[in-house]
Amino acid sequence: MKYMLMSVILLGLSTSNAQEFDFHYDHYSFVVQDLKKVGDFYAEVLKLEEIPHPSDPDGFRWFRIRGSHQLHLIGKDTVVRQENKSVHLCLSTANLETFIEHLNAREIPYWDWPGNKGAVTNRADGVKQIYILDPERNWIEINNAKH
Repeated sequence: MKYMLMSVILLGLSTSNAQEFDFHYDHYSFVVQDLKKVGDFYAEVLKLEEIPHPSDPDGFRWFRIRGSHQLHLIGKDTVVRQENKSVHLCLSTANLETFIEHLNAREIPYWDWPGNKGAVTNRADGVKQIYILDPERNWIEINNAKH
């Protein structure tokens, strides 16, 4: 009985530390000046499906990434740039090599994490990754992580 009571107490303690709110990823957003040019990049280069904004389509372009995940572009007259590769949207594909061929065919440059143009980073966990810039120099990581 003593061990059973101890097990119940330990189980209660471990579940109290579990993620309480059960969050799901919803969207990522970029503030951009040229909404058409940047939106066309995500539609034509990344082949994301554009979806309607639910209430006010002016000044916004929304894209579906997969399922219910989204990218929101928000048009503004002035944008403060933070050109830091550590701040980026990350997308994963099992077809990274095919995507790199797509970039090469369109003459769109890509870099590895250290900044070598045309190179691929091989992370310690086996994931391969590249980084590209959208027309307003927002960083995007593309990798082949399995989900």
